[in-house]
Amino acid sequence: MNANMDRNLHHQSVQRALELGRGTDPAALAELVSLLALPSDELRRLAASAIGKLAAFGANPSAAVHALAPVALRDPHPQVRQYALKALKCYGAAARDHLHDLDDLAANDTAKDYVRRTAHSAAEAIREAVRLLEAGAQHRCSRCGRLVTAEEHTRSHQAFQRTFCDRCFDEVFLDRRNFDTKVELHKTIVARAGTLVQSDGERLIADWLAAHRIAYRYDERFRILAGHAIRPDFYLPELDLYLEYWGMDTADYKIGMLKKQQLYQQEGKRLISLYPADKPRLDTVLRAKLALFGYTLPPPPAAGDPPAPSSLPLPAPSVGHASPPQTPGVGERQ
Repeated sequence: MNANMDRNLHHQSVQRALELGRGTDPAALAELVSLLALPSDELRRLAASAIGKLAAFGANPSAAVHALAPVALRDPHPQVRQYALKALKCYGAAARDHLHDLDDLAANDTAKDYVRRTAHSAAEAIREAVRLLEAGAQHRCSRCGRLVTAEEHTRSHQAFQRTFCDRCFDEVFLDRRNFDTKVELHKTIVARAGTLVQSDGERLIADWLAAHRIAYRYDERFRILAGHAIRPDFYLPELDLYLEYWGMDTADYKIGMLKKQQLYQQEGKRLISLYPADKPRLDTVLRAKLALFGYTLPPPPAAGDPPAPSSLPLPAPSVGHASPPQTPGVGERQ
């Protein structure tokens, strides 16, 4: 919470931003833009994320880009900039006037690495959207095969990274919303930071990250490869690392696990995998695996000594998002 905001107002605004982020009404854009101007880093991040989602449902591109661009390029908080850049990317060719600024940000050595990578990714996606628009390319629905309009292609590609006609889009959207509901119902275990997780192993991981002041996002959808979208168990934005806890032993789960690991590898994403056998020695395992990516924690304190502080911020509240059913199934996990 920002010190300049009343605690109750902050809480109400956060809940409203989450509600709008789960909705599909493009008319919510105006309210989200107003939330984007509030002095809370958390609120601006949530509002930017929600504005990006509305691109798939017909939100005014010019108005959205006008609100997002200053935040993406100049917000003082790097995670807010990252989310605004991702949202700006969703509006494709409508953001073409900001390509030079995005290129400058991607090349800026003083910016966080993950902000620079996100700026580069946004610029590439916007250039591709401009190219498709200018080429007048024809596309077919990947589900039923019929030709789709440019508007249908843009809408479905922004939402799913696949091409659907309006009819198939609605069916796929409902399927994925039902899957999201199923996942949320399995989140019954409360970690110390208040995050609802699905298993004891995930609780231990969330508690360890919080104890070491490492910011994380839990179970947040991330588009990783054309045609696929995954829900990482944990994403560590300050380190640009993905952490998966593989807690089940069924055949279907293992197939999904291997597919998910392959997607990470194909896209060059940095992944830490943890398993039930790691739980008794979680501190040792996580320290060793983080060190492989260049992040070394202070040694554990001796008995009676206070823990050494980390330079990374406390984890922000996690936000659930819709996700496709092809990701590993949910169930009883260790």
